[in-house]
Amino acid sequence: MKNCTISLIVLLSVVLTFSSATAQQEPGKDITAVPALVEGLSLHNLFQSNMVLQREKPITIWGWAEPGEDVSVSFGGQTKTTKAGADRSWKVIFPPMPATAEPLQMAIKGKNAVITFDNILMGDVWVMGGQSNMQEPLKNLENGDMEIVSANFPKIRLLTVPNIIDNKEKKNFPRRQKDKQPDGDWDICSPQTVPEFSGIGYIFARRIHMASQIPIGVIDASYWGTPVEAWMPLSVVKSMDSDVVRALVSDWDKKVAAWDPKKELENQIKQHEKKMKELKKRGKPSNEPPPSKPSGAPIDDQNYPGNCYASMISPIAGFSVKGAVWHQGYNNARPDAETFYYQVFPKMIASWRAAFNDATMPFGIISLCTDTAPQTLDNYLECMMDFGIYVREAHYKTFLDFYKAGDKNIGYASSYDHRRAWWHPEMKIPAAERIARWAMVTQYGINSVHWKPPMVTTMETRDHTLILNFDSDVASVNSEAIAGFSIAGKDGKFQPAKAEYLVTGKDGNGQPQYNWKALVLSHPLVPNPIHYRFAWGRNPMGNLRMVYIKDIPLATQRSDNWTVADMYENYTGKKSAVPGLVHSGEVEELKNALKAADLERRIFEAQALLDSQKK
Repeated sequence: MKNCTISLIVLLSVVLTFSSATAQQEPGKDITAVPALVEGLSLHNLFQSNMVLQREKPITIWGWAEPGEDVSVSFGGQTKTTKAGADRSWKVIFPPMPATAEPLQMAIKGKNAVITFDNILMGDVWVMGGQSNMQEPLKNLENGDMEIVSANFPKIRLLTVPNIIDNKEKKNFPRRQKDKQPDGDWDICSPQTVPEFSGIGYIFARRIHMASQIPIGVIDASYWGTPVEAWMPLSVVKSMDSDVVRALVSDWDKKVAAWDPKKELENQIKQHEKKMKELKKRGKPSNEPPPSKPSGAPIDDQNYPGNCYASMISPIAGFSVKGAVWHQGYNNARPDAETFYYQVFPKMIASWRAAFNDATMPFGIISLCTDTAPQTLDNYLECMMDFGIYVREAHYKTFLDFYKAGDKNIGYASSYDHRRAWWHPEMKIPAAERIARWAMVTQYGINSVHWKPPMVTTMETRDHTLILNFDSDVASVNSEAIAGFSIAGKDGKFQPAKAEYLVTGKDGNGQPQYNWKALVLSHPLVPNPIHYRFAWGRNPMGNLRMVYIKDIPLATQRSDNWTVADMYENYTGKKSAVPGLVHSGEVEELKNALKAADLERRIFEAQALLDSQKK
């Protein structure tokens, strides 16, 4: 037991760094700004001065002490006592408390130390998750400078979980260390603290705080260049009954087995020697020492299934929060996207809800943002071949599945219409405000705003057209022609559709009467349409919105289930070499076929225009 205790102490000395107030002094003496102790009393690093604790949920506080040590925690006029276990861990639970902007103090007392935290608020805590488009700091956003200078919200508190990634499940995260690690501390929101924080996280927090006047704590747990499977427990990934998931895990296992640390170190030393020679040749010699241990082990890669969950979600699991917002997808825009993401994403949502002990935890989804050149009528079909579209589709389909199953805490917001031609579009403020609309309505009872996108209720074929019925009135932006729909017949060949409101009759003056909840889709090259797609491009055309609420677009969606391999056969007449899959050469072949079909359509349209002029 003694050896086990020593090992645990060594482990905690790595994981725990600084506590706001820890002491190795006589009992009862309050000491502040002392480093956390390897031995003795300490808390999980979520608990700090300036934090926000979740209102109206049980308040769990935990940490470590000497085995058998008596620990008391005083907070909100109550005191709870407990005894540290053999593994040094302790935990107390306070009953739920209402929101308050009045600063509270917490005191934790052991046999030889007292820890105090000040300026604690009761409010709502939201977790921001995903990859770089969620992590992108406010200072990089369009109009971010305006947001920074006006970020005087002392009742908003900001925490970024350090992104120290490997395959070991962590129970804590380190506190901020000057000049080494900028993250890990709760900050009071101000123009000085907000520039490096998640732009979407801040905008979301600002909006709901301004509307509710409730203190808001926002935790950024996102990391650049990571796929969805990295953000769920490895055990969940491995338990899935899915061929595409098993194939991915198998590929990673092969990489792990093939990795040779000795060869890796030798290669790194060679690269270092080459670098030193180059610097010397340029007259800039360096004393940088050569690497002493290999890096880049696949098992510790940020993309390895489960690693981001183990390193950034597991450390904060068990903390009471209000909900989460998710913005991710770029690293899943790969050939398995059309099946993989839709299978995995619901499991990820469930695993996060389990981590925070709330099976109905509010979860808002911001769909994948734009990339590549904008889709136009000249490159319309060519732009339909992009694996990122299937990720965006999976975001919406997952939302619909939860929503139609009666989940009242699932949210969704599109971001495709911001039309920035690369994968880090800085136009993120509108996307953050869209998902804040969902939170305002569903979590804060603010019913004067709207959030839910228009939804297709039924589809029917009639007179060589496809008719879509919606659950609300729809309209284009600025009364432009409705754009973004495409239709196809049994041959699976799409064309950009003309979209018009359904005419239901005529009024007393002989003017047509319209059903503003129904659209008629048609194209002369598709005489018998059976399926539609909308906003089907990585940077798509698509301008349909809710009437009067111009900031809520129709989501990326389709009625067909044709795979990319099916599309390859539809447009080239050939089957893919591997049934159901396409390799890179076939993807390029399909793009060329779509490009040719675009040209063929434009020639057809030009000829039709010439013919009309002759009449």
